[in-house]
Amino acid sequence: MNPHECMFTALSHADVTFRKMEGYLRTRQLCDVILVAGDRRIPAHRLVLSSVSDYFAAMFTSDVREAKQDEVKMEGVDPDALWVLVQYAYTGRLELREDTIESLLSASCLLQLSSVVQACCSFLMKQLHPTNCLGIRSYADAQGCHDLQRAAHAYTMEHFLDVVGGQEFLVLPVEEMERLLTSDDVNVPEEETVVTSLLTWVRHDAAARQHHLPSLLAHIRLPLLQPQFLADLESNPLLRDSVECQRLLMEGMKYHLLPQRRPLLQSPRTRPRKATVGVMFAVGGMDATKGATSIEQYCLRRDTWKQVATMSGRRLQFGVAVLDGRLYVVGGRDGLKTLNTVECYNPHSKTWSVMPPMSTHRHGLGVAVLEGPMYAVGGHDGWSYLSTVERWDPQARQWSFVASMATPRSTVGVAVLNGK
Repeated sequence: MNPHECMFTALSHADVTFRKMEGYLRTRQLCDVILVAGDRRIPAHRLVLSSVSDYFAAMFTSDVREAKQDEVKMEGVDPDALWVLVQYAYTGRLELREDTIESLLSASCLLQLSSVVQACCSFLMKQLHPTNCLGIRSYADAQGCHDLQRAAHAYTMEHFLDVVGGQEFLVLPVEEMERLLTSDDVNVPEEETVVTSLLTWVRHDAAARQHHLPSLLAHIRLPLLQPQFLADLESNPLLRDSVECQRLLMEGMKYHLLPQRRPLLQSPRTRPRKATVGVMFAVGGMDATKGATSIEQYCLRRDTWKQVATMSGRRLQFGVAVLDGRLYVVGGRDGLKTLNTVECYNPHSKTWSVMPPMSTHRHGLGVAVLEGPMYAVGGHDGWSYLSTVERWDPQARQWSFVASMATPRSTVGVAVLNGK
C-alpha cells in the first residue's frame, strides 16, 4: 500500500448502523413494507429483513407478487412472535421464555432464522421433563427440528418409568404409543413394566382404545414375561375376549412350556430390550506397562463405557464370575506371587467386600457358576499346574474341594451347559 494511503476500519460501524436502523423501525421512518399477522401491522425495512431471513430474501428478491406489495400478509404466524423476530433482525437479541418458546420456534422455522431455531431448540432441551418430553418430541417432529426430536426421544426412553405416570402419556395417540412399544431403547427393568403401561393407557379411554390392543400387544416381548404374569394376563378383562390377544399370550406361554423348541420360536418378540439384558464389565487386564486395577461397565442401550470401580490391588490371570448380582474376582497373581484371595463387587451399592480365600493359590484358573455355587477350576499355583477344583457355597460362605479333573490345566476355559 502507498505510504501516503491507509485503510480505516470503524470497529463499531455495524453496531451503530443497526442501532440507527432500529431507531427508524421504532419511529416508523423509511419503512418500505408492512407485515400483517392477524390484527397486527408491523412496519419494517425489506433490506434488513432480507439480510437476516432467507424466507424474506427469497420473497423480496424474486419475481413474486409480494416483492412489490407494500403490505405482506403472514399467514399462520403468531403476531407477537413475528414482532419479536422483526426486532431480532435489527438487534440480534431476543428473550426466550417458556410460555412463548413454541410460537417463537414455529415462526423462526417458517422465516428460516436458523440461529433462532437453534437457540429455541437448545432452550427446550434444557426444559425436558417427564411431564413434557412427549409433547416436545411430537412438536419437534412437526417442526422438522431433528436434533430436538432426537433429544426428546432419548429423554423419553431414559425416563420411561416417570413418563408413563404423566398426563401426556395417557393422551398419547395410538401411533405414538406403537412407536414407544417397538423401541429397543425403552429403559425398563423388565418387560412386565411395558405391559402394565400399555394397559394403563388403554384403560384411560377403553371404549376408543381397546380395539387397538391386539396390534399393540404384538409389540410386547410376551415370551420374556414371567409365566405367572402371563397367566394373569389371560384372565384380564381387557384381553380375555380377544382371540388375537389370547393367541399372542399362548405364544408367550409356549416359549416357557417348550424350552427345547425355543430355537424355532425366535421372533422380534423374543429379543430383549437393551435395558433388560444387563451390563457387561471389563475387569483389570494389562495397561501399557503393568496390570490395571480399573473396572469398566458397558451399557448396551447407551453404547457407552464408563469406569465404575477399582480393585484393591493389581491382579493378572484371575477368574471372574457373577453370582447373586455381584461380581467376584478370584485368585490370579500380583506380579510377584500367586493369590488365593477373593474380592466381591456390588454394582448397586458400588462397594467391595473381601471374601474368604480359596484353599489353593491359583492363577490362570477358570471360574463359573453352576446352579448356585461358584467353582474355581485348575490353574497354576506358582510351582505346578493344577487339576483340583474348589466350590464356593454362598450360603455357608466357605470354599471346599470337589472332584479333581483328570488332567491338570492352566489358563483354562470353563462353561456351563445343561446343568454341567
